[in-house]
Amino acid sequence: MNIKFGYLLVFVSLLFSQIMQGQNVTFRASTKSLVEVGEQFRVVFEVNAEGSDFSGPDFKGFSILTGPMVSTSSSIQIVNGKMDRTFSQTYTYIIAASSVGDFTIESASVTVDGKKYNSNRLAVKVGAAASKPQGSNNNPSSSTQNPSGALTADDLYIKAIPDKKNVVVGEQIIVTYRIYTRVPVSSLTVTKLSSFPGFWTKNLLSEEEGIKQSTQIINGIEYVIADVRKVALFPQKIGKLSIEPMELECVAQVRTQAGRQQSRDPFESFFNDPFFNRNIQNIPKKLISEPISIEVQALPVARKPQQFNGAVGQFGFQSVIDRTEINTSEAINISLTITGSGNIELIEVPRPVFPADFEVYEPKISSDIKTGPNGVSGSKKAEYLVIPRYAGSYEIEPVDFVYFDPRKKEYISLKSQGFEIKVEKGSGDSGRETALTTAQEGIRYLGSDIRHIKLKDKNLKPKESYFFASTAYFVLTIGALLLFAFAYIYTQKQRRLNQNQSLVKNRKATKVARKKLSNAQQYLKNKDQNAFYAEMSQALWGYISDKFTISRSELSFENVQLILKEKDAPEELTEQFIQTLNNCEYARFAPGEVGKKMDDLYNQGIEVITKAERAIK
Repeated sequence: MNIKFGYLLVFVSLLFSQIMQGQNVTFRASTKSLVEVGEQFRVVFEVNAEGSDFSGPDFKGFSILTGPMVSTSSSIQIVNGKMDRTFSQTYTYIIAASSVGDFTIESASVTVDGKKYNSNRLAVKVGAAASKPQGSNNNPSSSTQNPSGALTADDLYIKAIPDKKNVVVGEQIIVTYRIYTRVPVSSLTVTKLSSFPGFWTKNLLSEEEGIKQSTQIINGIEYVIADVRKVALFPQKIGKLSIEPMELECVAQVRTQAGRQQSRDPFESFFNDPFFNRNIQNIPKKLISEPISIEVQALPVARKPQQFNGAVGQFGFQSVIDRTEINTSEAINISLTITGSGNIELIEVPRPVFPADFEVYEPKISSDIKTGPNGVSGSKKAEYLVIPRYAGSYEIEPVDFVYFDPRKKEYISLKSQGFEIKVEKGSGDSGRETALTTAQEGIRYLGSDIRHIKLKDKNLKPKESYFFASTAYFVLTIGALLLFAFAYIYTQKQRRLNQNQSLVKNRKATKVARKKLSNAQQYLKNKDQNAFYAEMSQALWGYISDKFTISRSELSFENVQLILKEKDAPEELTEQFIQTLNNCEYARFAPGEVGKKMDDLYNQGIEVITKAERAIK
């Protein structure tokens, strides 16, 4: 037993000493040294220790498509009693070259154990763009051939097809990525998804359904077509927005000269394995869609209603109440529902104005969002639980919901139903009742506000002594006037605050964000990836929207950066907030373990909102 314990002690000591042994920290950058104009490539910064406070370069001369994406890896190996421990942390950017020339990517910095380290610089030579890669030509009439002479550009290509290119802020755009082929294809793999800076995105195709095929005649030639991806985009800022290309790799199956006769049925060998056919040649193929430019215009200012909160699409609006005749202290359920298609996930249900004698609880917000080939649609409901405390007749005024219809190019105002509520006194409610008789002893004790008058010995005063014009009279009079003035000023201030929805939203920004984060934590536990990212995004964007009273349809990365700068927020906080928003946009497509990405993003969201609440008043 002692021998085993001694071996164990030696092993633990060895392990501890190896782990605690310091190692030289290296921080290096790497990328391609020669690229072409318009080419997208990766820049990787790698440190062999756990770092913090990473600061990337400005990438002058290049466009940042996404990043930094953070990933870590570690391993421990023990061979012949010797332990080898490795750890690396990488920060990855995807950038694009925009002009010809020789460029230098400056150093990045990272902090390890309180010490700051700088990476090496990178020299990148950008040359002129070569001829268009084969397979990326979307014109079916092209006759360019590859070296084999058997596969031309019009035999197989991919197109990105937007349903519209001129829109207003918040208007839904559907982009379809469609493959056209005249030859059998196999091993279809997406190597790069399009990036959508400036857009709110929603995937419209379910991965479980698989790729559906059909045929289409183009210039008298029959093609097999398949939609590999379809997304709904909602622009969040005005100007010319660019959608980057999507890249795929596949294997085209082309008949050789010995077997050029092609099957009449294009579905006969589509995605089939040609292993047993000696007259078929497998040709690897890279497909690249063309970039798309979308012109986004601002919403018209003329005749813009004050109640407009950024809803764009086609919607309906209704309100429902479960009953209109109740007793005091009983509950009423009132719901307001928005239905239709458009940016329904980004809008808020209008809040009705309730009588002052009603106790109103925070509404329960629920959404039923549906996606399909025609875009995003569904409903959003706000359910209120209210309790009238006193008897009487009350009225809940109708609520206005305003949206912009891009088809009609005008603002549409919808009005909910108003309700008249009759409240009767409940059996146990006597708070406002009094019963008086001619005798003092006849006053019954009701509730807790009226009791019997207690008789005491009378205090006699001199005949010439008067309370009027006495010192006590003036003190009490002035005191009463001051108290009345203070109460009046306070009441008016509270009324203005309650009427000012901007200040109310500002005060509740953190509360709403924490509620969203709580929902995101539940989705994190359930491993519901799509719901988690949607809730995290609404928490971050919603916090900025409520904190600074900006419509969500007008929010963008540039606006957030400008707002935080105007509020004198620390530069480090601004960068961290922008990075967290950016990570939320791309986390679902970034490499790495899904659970860890979700956990890291959740912790980043809590940290950045907490820091923002402390720094911004």
